[in-house]
Amino acid sequence: MPESIMEQLWRTSHLQGGNLAYVEELFETYLTDPNAVPEEWRNYFDKLPRVDGYAGQDVSHAAIREQFEHISRHQRYYAASVPASATTGADQKQIRVLQMINAYRFRGHQQAQLDPLGVWQRTPVEDLDPAFHGLNDADMDLEFKTGSLAFGGENMALRDILDGLKETYCSSIGAEYMHVVDTRIKRWFQQRMEPVRSHPAYAEKTRKHILERLTAAEGLEKYLGSRYPGVKRFGLEGAESLIPCLDELIQRAGSYGAKEIVIGMAHRGRLNVLVNTLGKEPSELFDEFEGKNLDDEGSGDVKYHQGFSSNVMTEGGEVHLALAFNPSHLEIVSPVVEGSVRARQTRRNDTTGKQVVPIIMHGDAAFAGQGVVMETFQMSQTRGFGVGGTVHIVVNNQVGFTTSRQEDARSTEYCTDVAKMVQAPILHVNADDPEAVMFATQMAMDYRNEFGGDVVIDLVCYRRRGHNEADEPAATQPVMYEKIRGLKTTRGLYAAYLEEQKVIAEGDAKAMERAYRDALDEGDHVVKSLVKEPNKDLYVDWTPYLGHEWTAKCKTSVDFKRLKELGKKMSELPEGFVLQRQVKKIVEDRSKMDQGALSLNWGYGEIMAYATLLDEGHPIRITGQDVRRGTFSHRHAVFHNQKGGDTYVPLEHVADDQPSFEIYDSLLSEEAVMAFEYGYATTTPQSLVIWEAQFGDFSNGAQVVIDQFLTSGQHKWGRLCGLTLLLPHGYEGQGPEHSSARLERFLQLSAEHNIQVCVPTTPSQVFHMLRRQVKRPLRKPLVAITPKSLLRHKEAVSNLDDLTEGTFRTVLPEKEPSPANKVKRLILCSGKVYYDLLEKKKADQRDDVVIFRLEQLYPFPADDLDEMLAPYKNLTHAVWCQEEPMNQGAWYCSQHHMRGALHRHNPKLYLQYAGRKASAAPAAGHLSVHVEEQKQLVNDAFEV
Repeated sequence: MPESIMEQLWRTSHLQGGNLAYVEELFETYLTDPNAVPEEWRNYFDKLPRVDGYAGQDVSHAAIREQFEHISRHQRYYAASVPASATTGADQKQIRVLQMINAYRFRGHQQAQLDPLGVWQRTPVEDLDPAFHGLNDADMDLEFKTGSLAFGGENMALRDILDGLKETYCSSIGAEYMHVVDTRIKRWFQQRMEPVRSHPAYAEKTRKHILERLTAAEGLEKYLGSRYPGVKRFGLEGAESLIPCLDELIQRAGSYGAKEIVIGMAHRGRLNVLVNTLGKEPSELFDEFEGKNLDDEGSGDVKYHQGFSSNVMTEGGEVHLALAFNPSHLEIVSPVVEGSVRARQTRRNDTTGKQVVPIIMHGDAAFAGQGVVMETFQMSQTRGFGVGGTVHIVVNNQVGFTTSRQEDARSTEYCTDVAKMVQAPILHVNADDPEAVMFATQMAMDYRNEFGGDVVIDLVCYRRRGHNEADEPAATQPVMYEKIRGLKTTRGLYAAYLEEQKVIAEGDAKAMERAYRDALDEGDHVVKSLVKEPNKDLYVDWTPYLGHEWTAKCKTSVDFKRLKELGKKMSELPEGFVLQRQVKKIVEDRSKMDQGALSLNWGYGEIMAYATLLDEGHPIRITGQDVRRGTFSHRHAVFHNQKGGDTYVPLEHVADDQPSFEIYDSLLSEEAVMAFEYGYATTTPQSLVIWEAQFGDFSNGAQVVIDQFLTSGQHKWGRLCGLTLLLPHGYEGQGPEHSSARLERFLQLSAEHNIQVCVPTTPSQVFHMLRRQVKRPLRKPLVAITPKSLLRHKEAVSNLDDLTEGTFRTVLPEKEPSPANKVKRLILCSGKVYYDLLEKKKADQRDDVVIFRLEQLYPFPADDLDEMLAPYKNLTHAVWCQEEPMNQGAWYCSQHHMRGALHRHNPKLYLQYAGRKASAAPAAGHLSVHVEEQKQLVNDAFEV
């Protein structure tokens, strides 16, 4: 026995002293026949880390093994060609037997009995036919060497080898793991599946527990169906095995030391999971069905979108469960869950991902069809987004709404094939075999714990009702639903099996059913492991961030001395660190700015916002496609050594005890990455969490996240979020694609103070804006429309005093405005166009004009604008000027706010428009046209 394993056994208290000889004997028995040891010990041994030789199958016959390894490297399906070195007929047959063994490992899943309906029509796999390998009936009783096969002895009759392979790979579990390049992982699955032939012997206690969980799953659906007939609930009927599957995942994760589990799922089965897994009170659910449990605030959401949290007790201690809220956009919850998990892991300093575990449930059609699934998998092993592996469960109903034919629903054999892109093992399992589901579940969680990667359970089941309970499925799937109508439920099948096996007596199953229904009638919790008085240390307290108005005051200025000290640190480099020429100039300029010898630019203002927040104890996380440098080379938060390629991040060296600073260039994704950061921000209220678009309009790719989560999440679910979006925006004549951040879309979504939309135009404004986002107790998403050309504009500068005094100003005047009594014309604007207007005013010496910048467009700063307008008693004209076309930008969504302010100031003032005419495209494609349009709109602002 490997020494490392014995050391682990000795370290376990209940394995010490006189028990050791017994344990060693048990372990040796486990290595050859896991089903021969009690289930509790098999579970214990299953969880031990794998090491070389652990399987106890020290394969001899080196020449045959080497020949097989040669074949495995060069022939995917081990076709019938025989290596030249195998000269005799016996050698040839021996090699062919080894080829057949690995054909079953590769392709046995294609003949597995996975469909509980029995309607799948699967093409025969010739690789699994002994005849394909030159083996016939005459060979069946001959003994062959088994090579690396993990069941039986070193030599077995071919008939027994074949029977064992079919039982292991072609019964209720179809395992896909041979696509994984890591040999350790392939051996791990072989060592787990082959010794028990994918049918571990479960103890009577475990089997009864599975039946109890199936009874709960079926019982709730029956109860709701009879009490609220025809009401949509997206029931779990046909997929009841999901409940014992989830139960085992949670308990097993807890036994590995997990403290938190974050769960994501779409609607099907959600109510069942809420009641039977998370322990929501049935009486609360019934109130929702009856419309009694309506909140006074917010819009609320339908029952099957709601989230929930609770604590349950496991073998390893108390575990906090969090079910994420989810809209009807199905898979979009996947990256949200991953972001929440990453935040919780960061908070716990959980670098291995063992303390916080994600479990995500998917529908088969959505898993295959939604691109965000691919994006989420692509994130899974990256530095900035990895979480130590996710357990994915596909609730495979074999139909998406009304689409069931494979050639319509996908182009791949399985709906799960997308998971192969990250070499995730996939365990297809027949949901009508609950013990097979249990085994697949245990392997999945053990794999995640051992290898820290994603794993997929494809729970092949069916949908007993239609897409919802008011839908008639036979209209589009007549054959499928004729079969379903005559099918016993999973619980019914398993109860009959347990009676046949004498595990339960006749009538026990009915008694379970009655007991569960009685609990529902009483409205009691039905989760026995639920912790009634949960440990509050397992989750974040959000109460300090509740009940604040957007006008809540906070201090964002910074002490002058401390600002200069931090500024100096931002320009310090390790000895021998060589910067690229342009970057060196940026660092030198920042040093001059810190000394007051140079006006502050945008990069300095932004970097100092981060440095001061870190100094005050606030963690920061920034992601996006080019954030370390910045798309427009202004940020350079990460320096690259030109001699060695190593990097240095000054913001990681603010103080010895500083909080975390994370900045990652993300994969080329908007939807999944923004959703990830939304999930992260909803879990860490004390942090500044930023997603930056490469160009502002790249956020288009994440519109689902913006619509369903960012702008409406608090109103629907009471879910606070302080995520900041930095969206570069500005008309520089570069064409229609990257001019506009689509400001109008965010303003159209603005209501009930749900988000903040700001357009800062100076370095001090971005400094105070970013600090305000954390220092103010309010937690609302911030959409910051940030500049491109203004990053280096000679007029868009600040000084150190602007950072050590004041705060973010929602409305900005000119630095040197005209005397109020001379002003006849007011120009309102936002963003870069201000500097064009200012240049025109100076050139024409127009002291009858004053220009106000609206630095915050939503919530609209009416009081601040009123105050700014007060001195200007002689206004006769008021103009809103924007670069965007009339149907875009702020004009349509904000003019009523501006007109209201003007009316309060002078009822005779009428707001006029100066800007581009309405357009289907955001901007002109030719520079000459852009220049002419820009000149005209600026002139119009002074003349209309």
